[in-house]
Amino acid sequence: MTVQNSAALQSLAGRLDPEFTLGVAAAAFQIEGSLKADGRGPSGWDAFAEKPGTIMDGHSPAVACDHYNRSGEDVALMRELGIDSYRFSISWPRIQPDGRGPFNSQGLDFYDRLIDQLLDAGISPMATLYHWDTPLPLEHSGGWMNRSTAERFAEYSAAAGERFGDRVAQWVTLNEPVSVTLNGYALGVHAPGHDLLFNALPSIHHQLLGHGLAVQALRAAGVTGGVGVTNLHSPVRPATGKPGDRMVARIFDTLMNRVYADPVLLGRYPKLPLVVRPWFRSMGKISDADLRTIHQPLDFYGLNYYYPVKVAMGRGTVSVPANNSAALSRLPFHEVGYPEYETTGFGWPVAPEHLGILLREMKDRYGDALPPLYITESGASFPEPEHVSGPIADTKRIEYLANHLSHAIAATSPGGIAEDVKLLGYYVWTLLDNFEWAAGYSQRFGLIHVDFDTQERTPKESFYWFQALSRARKT
Repeated sequence: MTVQNSAALQSLAGRLDPEFTLGVAAAAFQIEGSLKADGRGPSGWDAFAEKPGTIMDGHSPAVACDHYNRSGEDVALMRELGIDSYRFSISWPRIQPDGRGPFNSQGLDFYDRLIDQLLDAGISPMATLYHWDTPLPLEHSGGWMNRSTAERFAEYSAAAGERFGDRVAQWVTLNEPVSVTLNGYALGVHAPGHDLLFNALPSIHHQLLGHGLAVQALRAAGVTGGVGVTNLHSPVRPATGKPGDRMVARIFDTLMNRVYADPVLLGRYPKLPLVVRPWFRSMGKISDADLRTIHQPLDFYGLNYYYPVKVAMGRGTVSVPANNSAALSRLPFHEVGYPEYETTGFGWPVAPEHLGILLREMKDRYGDALPPLYITESGASFPEPEHVSGPIADTKRIEYLANHLSHAIAATSPGGIAEDVKLLGYYVWTLLDNFEWAAGYSQRFGLIHVDFDTQERTPKESFYWFQALSRARKT
């Protein structure tokens, strides 16, 4: 019996609500390539990737998966996959090269074509407005450390809403503001490469302000689809029961989870222990008007889940979702591993049961203020060859996806630990092997293998497993 027709797959398919969305997610900078085509302007990530030593093995994003020229082929693969929805991102510098001023008609036309291709294939578009590619002129002006970037983001969001709002089913304003702040502005391992540590915190507030302004702009543009936001969330635990470890776990939980979700969902920032408030002084005084702008009613909230986090007091190295940074040695806490779990190619623990724990924590914290949820990213990289002659038997990825989806469904079903959470769907990260930020092409997350020399696409066994799951739930 093949994995595509296994009893376990049939059982999982039978537990999926008919309205539950199965999708895949991707990001413009990681797949599109054509960085200088059609009037697209440079982004902060273009500049960062050109610096020696920033990207593993000196890999370049200039071509990536060449999705810009191969979108028709990729949408045909999605149709074959049988997904309900495709979460893609719109490249801000492709449609507004300077981040302010005129919009680029060729860039707008590309996304018009992509959205129409998806709709023709029966696939619902979920558009992310910001997946980390800040127009370079804005980055030179301070990027998200500059409040005006939030205002520019609202203008761009309005234009996207006006152009595509009649066809996009769901809008995501920001993707993972925690990663932008932590990796980009605090630790320097992602663009723009600043290692400001706690002085990076204004970038949190300005991203959230941009989110609130974008929600207002989309709704003013009359978009017909739902509007939400997506962040990376993880359960955070202390390494031991010692008071110091418990305190730094609370701090890291605030930095990774609550400082983003609390203002969006509750209209306020979380309270901090007195002893650590000086670390947050760079945030300054937040106005009530800003909090009202950030706290917009949402149609859904997106969770990107990859692994749980465990922290201990004291200096050390941290396994952040990128690579290590010299700035890590200056932090007063460090991350420790979960030796009881297997790990992915990135070294992340494979802990699907913590996804249910995360769902429970979100409901406990936000109660009736928590909108319906999507798992907007969940997936894993594993070592795979650069060149293949047929489908890779990526059994570990199949197990990863089956177990995470199964735990999410079990947690939110009657009798589950998060039965009062409304979970709308699950998006696999990702469709294609791609440019994985600072890791270059070393980490392959895709359901489809990409030969980066020839651009040949080869579906993996996980592709056919996900296809079979999609088909089985409809029979």
